[in-house]
Amino acid sequence: MYQLLAIYTRWLVFSIQLMLKSMARARDQEPLVVGRVIGDVIEPFTKSVSLRMTYSNNREVTSGCELKPSHVINRPRVQIGGDDLRNFYTLVMVDPDAPSPSDPNLKEYLHWLVTDIPATTGASFGQEIVSYESPRPSIGIHRFVSVLFRQLGRQTVYAPGWRQNFNTREFAENYNLGSPVAAVFFNCQRESGSGGRRM
Repeated sequence: MYQLLAIYTRWLVFSIQLMLKSMARARDQEPLVVGRVIGDVIEPFTKSVSLRMTYSNNREVTSGCELKPSHVINRPRVQIGGDDLRNFYTLVMVDPDAPSPSDPNLKEYLHWLVTDIPATTGASFGQEIVSYESPRPSIGIHRFVSVLFRQLGRQTVYAPGWRQNFNTREFAENYNLGSPVAAVFFNCQRESGSGGRRM
């Protein structure tokens, strides 16, 4: 009787832990799903490394937040988690709504690409292989998506020859980057503009 109770208790604890992990994963990805980043840019993934992006005046990027073009002129400070300096990461920043959300024929427009970022450091410790181009949306609300991938090794990722019609999924596949380890996005529109994304 006691053995059955002990087995049942262990099973119950295990089931609750699985449920809590699943709920945490869903909570982490909910803004990425609602904002259609998962689907339009990347596939569902399990976040395994922290990614913190902060623009001037301590404007931290949280998925779905609104930032003005004047807030994002200069490249952000990027901090990456992890626990081993021997692990390297690639950061990709794209606009899947270029030139306009209703006709994104330049999607994904590549705004920034940094490789060889050691874990526990930031983008400034990596190699900026495509320089930061500040967002300047002219029509509608644009999503600016930053995706972090773990590299197989150092100096294994190279710059594409173009910015427009970049494809994050294909890029990750070409360089064996696997699934993302973190992602975040913000919305941005012309300062004086109004109007929204066409659904």
